[in-house]
Amino acid sequence: MSTADFGIPSTSVLSPYREIDRADWARLAPEVEQPLTETEIVQIRGLGDRLDMLEVAEVYRPLSRLLSLYATATKRLGASTSEFLREPDTTTPFVVGVAGSVAVGKSTIARLLRELMSRWSDTPRVELVTTDGFLYPNAELERRGLMDRKGFPESYDRRGLLDFLTEVKSGAPEVRAPFYSHMRYDIVPDAHVVVRRPDVVIVEGLNVLAPPPTPNDVSVGDLFDFSIYVDAETAHIEQWFVDRFLALKQGAFANPSSFFNVFAHLDDAEAARTALGYWNDINLPNLLENVLPTKHRATLILQKGANHSVDMVRLRKL
Repeated sequence: MSTADFGIPSTSVLSPYREIDRADWARLAPEVEQPLTETEIVQIRGLGDRLDMLEVAEVYRPLSRLLSLYATATKRLGASTSEFLREPDTTTPFVVGVAGSVAVGKSTIARLLRELMSRWSDTPRVELVTTDGFLYPNAELERRGLMDRKGFPESYDRRGLLDFLTEVKSGAPEVRAPFYSHMRYDIVPDAHVVVRRPDVVIVEGLNVLAPPPTPNDVSVGDLFDFSIYVDAETAHIEQWFVDRFLALKQGAFANPSSFFNVFAHLDDAEAARTALGYWNDINLPNLLENVLPTKHRATLILQKGANHSVDMVRLRKL
C-alpha cells in the first residue's frame, strides 16, 4: 500500500521533523546584542571546532532562546499541574540531552548552550554534566575486559547515571555526579560535580539517547525534557577526529601528567595513522552501532557541514 492510497501525492515526504535551513534559522535570532564576547567564544570552543561570532549569532542564539521557551513552558505546565492537584508547586529542573559522535563538537555546543541559556532571564541558573563522569573507573574497565570498549554503552555505569537523573527530576536539593579527568583519562576519586536544583541541567554524552537494554527498563532519554543530536557525514567526523588528535599531540599530550603522553613523540604521519587506527577500531564502530541509530530519538538535530558549521536544523513537530 502506498501513500497515494490515502490521498497523499507519491512525491510527498512525511516526517515528524520540520526542516529549517541555515538562512531561515538565522532569521529567528532575537534582535538583541550578542551576549558573548569573542574571547568567551574562544574559551568555549573545543579543539578543531570552528565556532565564531557569526555561528553563535545565527545558530546557537536562536537555539538557546528556543530551549529557554521550552523550559519556561514546561515550568508553567508543572505549576498548573500542581495547582490542579492542589499541592505545592514541585516543578523540577528542565533537562536537556546533547548526543553525537566523538569529535562532532557536542561538548563545545553543550558548554555554549550553558552560557547562552544562563543569559536569558527565565533560565539564569544552568548546570552542565557530562556522561564521562559515569564511565567505570579504568581499574573496573580492566577487570571487565572493556578498556578497548571505552565509550561503548557497556563501559558506563548506566544505573548510576539513571539514579543521578532520577534525583534531579525528583527535585532533590543537591545531587552529585562523579568527575572525570581527560588528562588522567579516568574518574577522579572523591571529586564531584554538584547540582543544586538549577533551572536547567544539560547532560552531554555519546549514548544519552540510547534505548533501554530491555523493554521493561527506563532509558536515560526518558528523563530528558528536550534532546539534541549533533550530526555530520561520517567522513567529516573522521577528519575532525584525526585533526583533533594531531592538535592534542602538540598540546595536552605533551604534558607529562597526561595519560596520552606516550603519543607525544610521534611525528605527524605516525600520529595520523594512530588516530585512524583508534577511529576505525573503536570510534567508528561505536558510532555506527550505538550512537547514530539514536539520532531520530532527538527533539532537534543539528546537521553540520564539512567546515564544522551547521547547515540544517531539524525540529520535531509538537
